[in-house]
Amino acid sequence: MQGEKGYPSALTAKKWGFYAVTWHDQMLHLPQPFSSYVMENILFKISYPAEFHAQTAVECALELHPKVKDRLNEIEKIILTTQEPATRIISKTGPLHNPADRDHCLQYMVAAGLIFGNLKAEYYEDTFAKDPRIDNLRGKMHVQENPRFSKEYLDPEKRSIANAIQIYFTDGSHTEKVQVEYPIGHNRRREEGTPLLLKKFENNLAALFDAEEIAVRKNLFLNQDQLEDMPVNEFMDMFVRVSLLEKIEAL
Repeated sequence: MQGEKGYPSALTAKKWGFYAVTWHDQMLHLPQPFSSYVMENILFKISYPAEFHAQTAVECALELHPKVKDRLNEIEKIILTTQEPATRIISKTGPLHNPADRDHCLQYMVAAGLIFGNLKAEYYEDTFAKDPRIDNLRGKMHVQENPRFSKEYLDPEKRSIANAIQIYFTDGSHTEKVQVEYPIGHNRRREEGTPLLLKKFENNLAALFDAEEIAVRKNLFLNQDQLEDMPVNEFMDMFVRVSLLEKIEAL
């Protein structure tokens, strides 16, 4: 855009160019033109502190919580139907050694949701993870891939992150199969997710700012023209407490 030609040899040079080294002398073919797709399809992690492939699974678990919370000892098996990336990345059996291990375990997150009807960051800590009901439920879970879920996960027109859960009891009864295709932070759930995203924004700002200061910053994001006209340095200054700057200057 500024007249810079760049260096075509970085792509086309024989032996050393990108095409030769990475694409075996084939040209790079883009599946879609360069545009604003990435920005329009940003995933916001809104509802749960969970690895993204499990967001909809946790939502399923919370929907099932009222129906199973008083029957946890009667559960025979739990069928988790998911996409291929989840089976590869976050499906784990055996011991989980720390919070990072637990928040990347599909079965752990679903178990916590089924038992407590919620999922919070503190649920991954050692003291919380000692609850024997969590590992008991994990041991009853069977994770299976749904090929449609995997296909639509990669489809640029959908990019779904689907999960489904069905629970079977020892008396032969079972719950309905609860299925969620898109997490709340997905582009297809923007209308539902935006108010929750703003609430999360306010909650995080409350660690540094009072209600009036929070309102000023929230209103800035609700005014597109004002936000785009603001110099970057002024924007960044809005998220640092003046008292902290004064301390730094005093040093």
